[in-house]
Amino acid sequence: MPSEPDARNALRRQLRERRKTVPAEQQAAAARAVAEHIRTLPDWEAVRHIGLYWPNDGELDTGPLAQACRKQGKRTYLPVLTQQRTLVFREWLDDQPMETNRYGIPEPDSSQRSCEAAELDVLVMPLVGWQRDGYRLGMGGGFYDRTLAGAGGLLRVGLAYACQQITGLEGANWDVPIHWVLTESGLTACAVQDRASLIR
Repeated sequence: MPSEPDARNALRRQLRERRKTVPAEQQAAAARAVAEHIRTLPDWEAVRHIGLYWPNDGELDTGPLAQACRKQGKRTYLPVLTQQRTLVFREWLDDQPMETNRYGIPEPDSSQRSCEAAELDVLVMPLVGWQRDGYRLGMGGGFYDRTLAGAGGLLRVGLAYACQQITGLEGANWDVPIHWVLTESGLTACAVQDRASLIR
């Protein structure tokens, strides 16, 4: 019988392959759809600073979402890896210079404004799998969990395809849950006890 870590890794591989098989036309349609659906997030008009991610490994594209946010006067940010295996966030502007981190993922260069997660209003996070209880199955590196451990009332939104939904996994005590999941089908509220509000 496989151990729990082995089972999670097997599930990660399965889900990563699943999202990679989404046809290109469907991927583009999903990216456009989530840019519309995010407007239904409670208190969306109050959001000024929103953390996103640069898509990698078949993750849902955040490009249309970033453009929609900027058109609404919101400032967008991307995660940057630190030596402590946590994340800080740098402002993401159109056509700006980018650097590549050790995983080959682009990050805004050091000339851009930097902030901590707690300074954002909303953080849109990548994930491999998601559950309605707020459990987020990530890539296994723990970067987001370490970063968010002291981030206070930040609203956490997982971004994924609907086909990445899972059931039956229990999170560890260090896992930081998400409040909402945003997919091409719309927003799903998660059953998280520490429901955050954008009005602080």
